[in-house]
Amino acid sequence: MRMCRDVNIEPKQPPRLGGNSATLFVYAMAGIDVMAFFATGVSLVTYFYGFMNFSITKSATAVTNFMGTAFMLALFGAFLSDTYLSRFKTCVLFGCFEVVGYALLAVQAHFRQLRPFPCKDVLLIQLNQCQSANKGQLAILYVGLYLVAIGTGGVKAAAPPLGADQYDEKDPKEAAKLSSYFNWLMFFLTTGALFGVTFIVWIGENQGWDWSFAVCSIVVGLAILFLTMGKSLYRNNVSNGSPLTRIMQVFFVALRNRNLPLPENEHELHEIHDKEARNDAEILRKTDQFKFLDRATIMRTDQNTSTSSAHGPWKLCAVTQVEETKIVVRMLPIILSTVFMNTCLAQLQTFTIQQSTTMNRKIHKFEVPGASIPAIPLLFMIILIPIYERVFIPIARKFTGIPTGIRQLQRIGAGLVLSAVSMVVAAIVEKHRKTVAIKHSMVETTTPLPMSVFWLGYQYAIFGLADMFTFVGLMDFFYSESASSMKALSTAISWSSLAIGYYTSSVVVSIVNKVSGGWLDNNNLNKDKLDYFYWLLAGLSVLNFGFYLLCASWYKYKKVDVNPEDVVLSKEATGKIEMSIV
Repeated sequence: MRMCRDVNIEPKQPPRLGGNSATLFVYAMAGIDVMAFFATGVSLVTYFYGFMNFSITKSATAVTNFMGTAFMLALFGAFLSDTYLSRFKTCVLFGCFEVVGYALLAVQAHFRQLRPFPCKDVLLIQLNQCQSANKGQLAILYVGLYLVAIGTGGVKAAAPPLGADQYDEKDPKEAAKLSSYFNWLMFFLTTGALFGVTFIVWIGENQGWDWSFAVCSIVVGLAILFLTMGKSLYRNNVSNGSPLTRIMQVFFVALRNRNLPLPENEHELHEIHDKEARNDAEILRKTDQFKFLDRATIMRTDQNTSTSSAHGPWKLCAVTQVEETKIVVRMLPIILSTVFMNTCLAQLQTFTIQQSTTMNRKIHKFEVPGASIPAIPLLFMIILIPIYERVFIPIARKFTGIPTGIRQLQRIGAGLVLSAVSMVVAAIVEKHRKTVAIKHSMVETTTPLPMSVFWLGYQYAIFGLADMFTFVGLMDFFYSESASSMKALSTAISWSSLAIGYYTSSVVVSIVNKVSGGWLDNNNLNKDKLDYFYWLLAGLSVLNFGFYLLCASWYKYKKVDVNPEDVVLSKEATGKIEMSIV
């Protein structure tokens, strides 16, 4: 008994929540989700055209609609994440939808009777006279596709902010790591996409579509299991009610108080006090933009008693709540100015894949699958992201004094310029491809041209660099600038830019075909005027960049009121900050 009393048994320390260890599980989930989704996205044009007997234009439109819907549904997943579910639960729930969707597509690809009879006659294909899929076959196809869209939309909405939540924004040391987190998130997303367009696409080309869809279903299921393994390490967000409701309250109360004059003293406006605020709440400083919304903070007084008569969120809003709404309103022009870049991206994932099928894809005896061409920019990005993180940011930080090297809006602008350049290069390459087809009298044939498919790598590489700047900049920008109660929703807005871009792509193709008299309507790229289309996109990209400059110069970054006692400034927090993946 004495020996037992002498033994000093220290209590077991609880595991440290958050940090780099927790984000590793998020990186894996996000990367595998993109691997499956990206492999499917770049291959669907071939699947629709070769196995479902869609025309080239219909195939491209079906793909862009599917991709656009998947990204737009990120808003729905973000709403559930912010309002009812945690980020973790949202990832698991929507990941299960994705698993079922891929499994359904695998079943259709496996059983011959669930697809239309294959059409191999070149003339019938060009005349769009192949057997069409019946209603039952189309129903299976679209149910499977849009289960995948729902699932991947929810994962894309919840996974990035789940990882970002693992760093405390109130701690300067951890807050400065957020930008690095988004850079490394992009690295894992790119790595996943690379495996998708090589390994998964190779399986589809050589083993069959049923195998590729089945593998996607299995790996996403394993990713969900892996994500649950890190549950004990996560800092989970607490749902604080619908951010959309908070925004609606501001507009409603501001409209209700539209005839009330704003007080000259800003301190007379209603604001939550430090003791009333939640631990994770931010108190935002009042800004001068959109003064109409400030009327939502006016405290009505009863003329008989001289006391405040406004109570409840639908009668009185705090300054911080109004500023949260202003942030969302200020963000809208920024997101709209990035939409057209994603319209260009949609063309690279549809028409460029079709271009690759007309070109020489052999490396010695190995034939590169057309859908694997996006591996070129992905490899380029995998090399550049660590260089950007480890070399560019520290050097730029010395000159600018900004922890992230350059501001997020500057980074987005650089990407928009590069996207315009990529469209110019795409037009030049396509013109050369058609010249080769005419020179060798191969306009009417489907035989691959004596021109290497790696010519397409130039436009892809430049656009990959543009994507690295713009997309990461957008995610960092929206997460950092958004209020604490709407992190997932604001991050999902960056995905909605992709969604609108894909939808706009379908509209642009239809309009161009009607106005031009059929630039893209021959069902034969050797006869189409795809180079003219790329030149048009390049010109519109330049105009879009001008619009972005106006939006970026107008935007005002948010300012947070903090308690000086809670802020510890150190050279480590503002100087050289390095992030280790492990």
